[in-house]
Amino acid sequence: MIWQQFQSLIGSYPLALRGLGMTVALSLISLVVGTLVGFALGILRTGGNQLISRAIGVWVDLIRGTPFLVQIFLIFFILPELGIELDAFTAGIIALSNLAACFICEIVAAGIRAVPTGQVEAALASGLARWQRMRQVVLPQAMRMSLPPLVGQYVLLIKDSSVVSAIGLTDLTRVGWLVVQRVPNGLLVFAIVGIGYFVVCYPLILLARRLESRMGAAHGEVQL
Repeated sequence: MIWQQFQSLIGSYPLALRGLGMTVALSLISLVVGTLVGFALGILRTGGNQLISRAIGVWVDLIRGTPFLVQIFLIFFILPELGIELDAFTAGIIALSNLAACFICEIVAAGIRAVPTGQVEAALASGLARWQRMRQVVLPQAMRMSLPPLVGQYVLLIKDSSVVSAIGLTDLTRVGWLVVQRVPNGLLVFAIVGIGYFVVCYPLILLARRLESRMGAAHGEVQL
């Protein structure tokens, strides 16, 4: 019985590879777009304009405070009623990129605020313009503090990509639901699906640990 199930699983590997490829593509594109937008929002939020900062804060709190499944349903099912037709892949990219941008915005903003005031004042005294201070002084220091949580957020986003299976996109989770209809062993099938996500996420987990260790060591050296 188990051997027959394994044979069926082996026969499903092309579909599994397709789902894994879809998950990687969806996550990679969303990470790139979300990072670019998130950095821009984080910089704007700490730029000193209260109106822009509050508007971004409201949007970030709204996205972070509502279920991702609801967000992707709104994009995929409600926008067509407003005349905006989107396929499942595009809807997934938009939803994941927006989610990533909101969390990355907070990470970047926290990193910028953590830069010592003395560093900013020294750059100001040196005659650097606002964007020069941001590019040459603030962002390099903020990035060192933001990298570990940023990589951790990437791992969470890859796992959140499983939600797109709810709108019919054939990602790794969707493949699991398709395969389990032919192989009636949900524990075995979704254990393999979980391993697939782990294989994609584990390099990022190691990277996050390495960055945290290096930052901890550097902090210890500074304290000494």
